[in-house]
Amino acid sequence: MSSPSSKNLRAIAQAAGVSAMTVSRVLRGFPNVSPATRRRVQDAAERVDYAPDPHLARLMSRIRSYRGRRAAAVIALVRDDIPGDELLDHAYQYVALDDLRTRAARHGYQVEEFKLDRTRMSAARLAQILETRGIEGLIVSPQSSHSIGSEIDYSRFAAVTLGYGLTHPMLHRASTHMNRGIQQATAELSARGYNRIGLAITQWVDTRSDHAYQGAMLTYQRQIPPRHRVPLLLFPENDLVNEYEVFRRWFLRHRPDVVISFDSYVPEWLTKRMGRRIPEDVGLVVHDWAERHRNYAGIHHRRADVAAAAVDMLATLLMHNERGVPDLPRQTLTPPAWIDGPSIGPR
Repeated sequence: MSSPSSKNLRAIAQAAGVSAMTVSRVLRGFPNVSPATRRRVQDAAERVDYAPDPHLARLMSRIRSYRGRRAAAVIALVRDDIPGDELLDHAYQYVALDDLRTRAARHGYQVEEFKLDRTRMSAARLAQILETRGIEGLIVSPQSSHSIGSEIDYSRFAAVTLGYGLTHPMLHRASTHMNRGIQQATAELSARGYNRIGLAITQWVDTRSDHAYQGAMLTYQRQIPPRHRVPLLLFPENDLVNEYEVFRRWFLRHRPDVVISFDSYVPEWLTKRMGRRIPEDVGLVVHDWAERHRNYAGIHHRRADVAAAAVDMLATLLMHNERGVPDLPRQTLTPPAWIDGPSIGPR
């Protein structure tokens, strides 16, 4: 039998002349009650027309089942870890584990990181481990252009992905609203007198935003005179180490007066290899600004808020027992923030 409500407990206890605790033990089938007392409580329950609440019974059963497996209150953060992958370069940033843990703790969850690499940890092996440990919630953070996350069988899991790096299957996702970010940046730069705004990023960065960088930049260019339009530079390789010549040719040909690009490589290319001063000769806006970029203006992706959105979505999926690839994936887009900095100035 299930645990009765406190009102039923008191009614049965009064009729049987015992304590409410004794009634609870009898109705839940505990053995440490004398046969005479058990019979007296059962008779009293019949006299007051006690009937167990099936919804409460199911809830209590579930609560008791969880008590023995508290370790399963874990969210798995799944990342790619392919040796030598160009997207592990310091030029690329991802949602931090600590930000996910901070938000998950508010829901009563821990977060553990699992790395996929097809040899030591294949998608099938990961699913085995998670199922054995009773872990049902996944946050997938693609960190490779050859994402292994697409190989996971999601039918047994509640899952949310970060950004648009994982295009198949289509999961619920949390991301930065980079269309809004580029709109903010171009508006701020135009207000400071910059006319020729250039965007130089890699294909992966644009793909991870669902091509929001390209879309917003092309929309901006339609609003300005053709003579001020600077063609977008999408580096042909995601590894920026050998992309200096591509950048140099683009810069000298199109003469942007400000560049939205990386904080890595690009500042050195401009100043040490091309002899340009920042911001006197050319402005620089970091497309993915973080606290360490105090010497630059930039677009702050607010990844801590993206992390919170992802955890909140996953906690809701787990609460409602939603598993597998959704028929209608939901998206939460966090608006980025414009950060002023000394790498731009009035023109």
